[in-house]
Amino acid sequence: MRCLDRGELSGIGMTSQRTRDRMVARLAEAGIDEPRVLEAMAREPRHLFLDEALAHRAYEDSSLPIGHGQTLSQPWMVARMSELVLATEPERVLEIGTGSGYQTLILSRLVPAVWSLERIRVLQERARMRLARLRVHNVRLRLTDGGHGWPQAAPFDTILLTACASELPDALLAQLGDGGTLIAPIEDDDGEQWLTRVERHGERYEYQRLERVRFVPLLEGVIR
Repeated sequence: MRCLDRGELSGIGMTSQRTRDRMVARLAEAGIDEPRVLEAMAREPRHLFLDEALAHRAYEDSSLPIGHGQTLSQPWMVARMSELVLATEPERVLEIGTGSGYQTLILSRLVPAVWSLERIRVLQERARMRLARLRVHNVRLRLTDGGHGWPQAAPFDTILLTACASELPDALLAQLGDGGTLIAPIEDDDGEQWLTRVERHGERYEYQRLERVRFVPLLEGVIR
């Protein structure tokens, strides 16, 4: 598979490095202060994770459709979740919901090893091609129901959900290592979604609500 050349990586016009730098400046102004996250998002080509018709909007602070009822999260949310992952300096991260592969890419530049699950084959195949073209070698992908996790690779230092659950699957909690952190949008009884940090201490799990968010729901099953 052909790898991307410098022109494709840097983009032109609304996908140029200058536009990307403006996005990163907005993230810093909005409170993202982890320099490794900002550097990764300044360097990596978000526009390549969207259909060509939407590429010119890649560096807006908005979520964008990627098909099959799924979205590419807004840059601020990708940055926020990435800095939460980095807070505990994990070695092994499990991502639930590969989607376009952009969050996966950012994680791959920040942590030693990433396992990522996707339930929609078309999205997974596209993400696999994009990551391969960007020479990402520390990510393992699997097509499966995300709620099952990846038991053969457990335990994980951090588990990141990129879809909202009303209740966290027991399988994911069990695959979190002792002292590990799970980051997920969780829906409360009133239908509000909260970005939530869950820390495991033996058989005890401590939940901390962080901020209101809006994500697509965590769904069961596999679409082949």
